[in-house]
Amino acid sequence: MNVPRVLIASAFLLVVSWAHSVEVVDEVSYPDPERLEEVIKEFESEASKKRLPRKAIVCTGSSDMRGWHGDLYDDLAPLTVVERGFDGSYMNDLLAYADRIILPYHPRAVVLYAGDDDIAGGLDPETVHQTFLALVEKVHAELPKTRFYVLSIKPSPSRWDRWPSVQEANGLLKQACQEDERLTYVDIASAMLGEDGTPRVDLFAEDALEMNRQGYEVWRDALRSVIIKAEWPHE
Repeated sequence: MNVPRVLIASAFLLVVSWAHSVEVVDEVSYPDPERLEEVIKEFESEASKKRLPRKAIVCTGSSDMRGWHGDLYDDLAPLTVVERGFDGSYMNDLLAYADRIILPYHPRAVVLYAGDDDIAGGLDPETVHQTFLALVEKVHAELPKTRFYVLSIKPSPSRWDRWPSVQEANGLLKQACQEDERLTYVDIASAMLGEDGTPRVDLFAEDALEMNRQGYEVWRDALRSVIIKAEWPHE
């Protein structure tokens, strides 16, 4: 049977188009950490101007951690904290800058919130998981006793379409924590969902992404329920 050339050409174009689409997906990668160099320098400048506590708890991660800075001191009292959240950071940025925002303080513990922007940026859950393991390995290579409190990635109305991937990433983070007694998974996501299983809009600002004070109170309660008992003896 003779197949018209126009059909062959059309089929070829479809295959090329499909292959190109797959290629684009496969090429999703972490942005260059150097884009955040100025933010890291600001942290270093701050540290050079005052004596920050060693063997405290470094609280680091993306914009949600940054947004908590104003209340972390009170919300985690009487624990000693060093605030190191920075806007737009991915898990890979924390890995890249760990030797400048975590290790210099010789923390006895790290509170970590990351992965939210990773998933929103199209990175797959396994990439987030592997990058997290690399971060833990980097810290433990120098500070083997440092404990991690890993906050689950939150559900947010503006990123609800990403929730299945977020759930998968959270499952991988939880599993990693179950396999190492130095790691504790803190579920902040469950309490941020309403009875209908969707994000509670009362916990968010108008952009439906950043949290309001009520949202941070959910985080506070979930984290305090595990961290105070574990860390207070080390103060």
